[in-house]
Amino acid sequence: MARAVLDARNLLCPLPVIRTQDRIARMAPGDVLEVRATDPGALNDIPAWCRVSGHRVLEAREEGREVVVVIEVGDGADG
Repeated sequence: MARAVLDARNLLCPLPVIRTQDRIARMAPGDVLEVRATDPGALNDIPAWCRVSGHRVLEAREEGREVVVVIEVGDGADG
């Protein structure tokens, strides 16, 4: 199981979701991706995308002005 961090800070919707999708497409089921974004919409948008794409959100929180979403890649890794 690999763990990666995606820096999606200073990107506006829909780019944090698109970058998350692109990164997860290159990962294996069971890998973990931590996404860091400054767009507050990412706190809802990324988990919503995960639900329809078969990935599991392990954690979604705000850290100051940043949003952090930790995702476990599911079998739908092709997005």
